[in-house]
Amino acid sequence: MQAHASQGTTLHAALTAAVKLLQQSATDSARLDAEILLAWVLNKQRVYLHTWPEHILTTEQELAYRRLIIKRQQGVPIAYLTGQREFWSLSLTVNPDTLIPRPDTETLVEIALNKLHDKPGQRICDLGTGSGAIALALASERPDCEVLGTDISTASLQVAEQNALHLGLRNIRFLHSDWFEALATHRFELIVSNPPYIAEQDPHLSEGDVAHEPRHALSAGPQGMDDLQAIGGQALSFLTPSGWLLMEHGYQQAETTCNLLMEKGYCNIRTWQDAAGLQRVSGGQRHSDPADE
Repeated sequence: MQAHASQGTTLHAALTAAVKLLQQSATDSARLDAEILLAWVLNKQRVYLHTWPEHILTTEQELAYRRLIIKRQQGVPIAYLTGQREFWSLSLTVNPDTLIPRPDTETLVEIALNKLHDKPGQRICDLGTGSGAIALALASERPDCEVLGTDISTASLQVAEQNALHLGLRNIRFLHSDWFEALATHRFELIVSNPPYIAEQDPHLSEGDVAHEPRHALSAGPQGMDDLQAIGGQALSFLTPSGWLLMEHGYQQAETTCNLLMEKGYCNIRTWQDAAGLQRVSGGQRHSDPADE
């Protein structure tokens, strides 16, 4: 990043240099990435960069920005560099112990909210909660419900608890559990999950942001179905009559997931599309009368 004589580096000059560096790494969002990181260093909104292009960076700001750009050039995700990600209009802390919440997963939240009735006190479980994104979104929308987020990673649970504290949500708690292992006699009106569903040899695991995310939260067996099968196979025992199970999956896994739910005895099985028109969430309902199962 080139300085302007003894006056230091302007925002415009810093951005121009950063974009050129990021373009060398074949990123398709060089300009956006450069702006997000510079705005984060300055603790300003991105519009500030265009309003005050001749503003001079301090030496500390310039060094901090340079380090971030180099890391981004190496492929480190923006969310891990800033430690923040927005999901469902909530500002969440994320780090390399957690997946980066994605807009596709908001589809799961929308469907879950539609499946909850108006009765207060309903119990919701988010399996494999990670940063807590799904559980926190549901807790924020339904303060009259009790939300439980579980994860096998204690590091992820610490992030989720930090997010709940920051957001001031008191109707949510977190529990260390390998899927249903620690849930014992718990019963829920709604169980949701965005489990690992990428095949273990899928080349996408070594590309882009995914390459930097925790592998155990992404990959699940040769076909990516191991955890979907585990959850679908056990969830009925933890649902109240008429309770729903909703699971996010890969766009090519809808048929297999629905067949699994059918075999296990769920009813009203269907698949929902995300905003891009891809089959993203499948779910089923426990029969209202346990004798019908």
